[in-house]
Amino acid sequence: MKLLITTVKWLSNLFIGISLIATTANAQQIDNGTYVIKNKYSGKVLDVKNASNADGTTIIQYSNNGADNQLWNVNYLGSGKYSIISVATGKAIEVYNWDTTDGADIAQYSYWGGENQKWLLSDQGNGHFSLINSYTNKGAEVFDWSTSNGANISQWTYWGGDSQQWAFESVDTGPAYHWPITGDIVTHDPTMINSNGTYYEYQTGQGIYGKMSYDGIHWLPLASVLPNGLSWWKDYVPDHDGMDVWAPDIKAYNGTTYMYYTISTFGSNQSVIGLLSTTDIASGNWQDKGMVTYTTTSSAHNALDPELFIDNNNKPWLVYGSWFSGIKVTRLNGTTMKPTGSLYSIAARSGGIEAPSLTYRNGYYYLFVSTGKCCAGVNSTYKIEYGRSTNITGPYLDKNGVDMLNGGGSVLDAGNADWVGPGGQDIIGNNTIVRHAYDANDNGTPKLMISKLNWDANGWPKY
Repeated sequence: MKLLITTVKWLSNLFIGISLIATTANAQQIDNGTYVIKNKYSGKVLDVKNASNADGTTIIQYSNNGADNQLWNVNYLGSGKYSIISVATGKAIEVYNWDTTDGADIAQYSYWGGENQKWLLSDQGNGHFSLINSYTNKGAEVFDWSTSNGANISQWTYWGGDSQQWAFESVDTGPAYHWPITGDIVTHDPTMINSNGTYYEYQTGQGIYGKMSYDGIHWLPLASVLPNGLSWWKDYVPDHDGMDVWAPDIKAYNGTTYMYYTISTFGSNQSVIGLLSTTDIASGNWQDKGMVTYTTTSSAHNALDPELFIDNNNKPWLVYGSWFSGIKVTRLNGTTMKPTGSLYSIAARSGGIEAPSLTYRNGYYYLFVSTGKCCAGVNSTYKIEYGRSTNITGPYLDKNGVDMLNGGGSVLDAGNADWVGPGGQDIIGNNTIVRHAYDANDNGTPKLMISKLNWDANGWPKY
């Protein structure tokens, strides 16, 4: 039986190459949270054997009984990697003893952050994920296709069988949580990234203003990314003042960090999107990659508010747009990171729409936009709305089934008496939302806001 299974696995690797697909996705696949992790083939769940606290205790499968040794805290670490830690023991699952062989044991051990304790998830459809070890590049599976309680969980060269696919079933969407941030928090159109444990935030401002934080709570100022601007900007926007840069977006892709940004003037669609890149954010060594796309006063749309989005197949896209004909999305060349192919319309609204941000979760692409009017302090009417689609190019429907191309959009955040006009949002993975809002108790000053993004039982976002 084992020989037959091994042969099937080898043939699947040879003809399909699923292992390459499974390990290339580097976007966040699921929210941080507490989960039961269920095998697709056996229908049984990951379990710390006998609920033991001992390092080296093997991980088994067992019928779901709701015990703490079957609950797992899943935390996104960046670069597509996760830790998976037992609620009962506080210890992480790992490939035991750094073993790289097929059949090696998956066990628990005190968490210390080694690569053998990090796991990559890739959506295989229908709510199931592969679970690939970052160190060995092999998949967690139920050994020998067993359906028995107590069967061992081991690693094996990934081939995509049902015994190597797992459903992550959330047991708690969690309460609303707004980060209690302090320090340098005056902000407009923020974007944020975590690089090697340090948070970096960039925003609209002179030469792309930035901040940094070691914990995500207290923020310190950074020097502008482009303190002298770039001479070619005026080739596309002659009336630009030379330093004002709008709505940057920062994302990592294939070992490089990219920053897209806008050069424009208020109320005009004569705009250009530019691109910078670096292999080390901390160094500040940003390289100018020039013009990405532009629009003129005769264009139907506007090259404004860019966002790099990596889809579920690890392919890069650019989503952008605003007033005029709304929000667009287009594929990017994975080498140049500039547009290739068609431009798709995905959302439009009279009265203002801009600041698109995409995320992927459980089979859906979610589009977040800011609608209404920004930049008027306490008189701003910005609010954050969303819809979702099974296809990145749409249609994006809101909770009532209305297409966002036809003015649809369900409201996530319309502000309150203290915080007016929230918008300019950036979705980090699919569990954090960064945005600005105008402080009604400080003369309408725009300030940074960061919150946990939760999801309801029907898959819609909420605080």
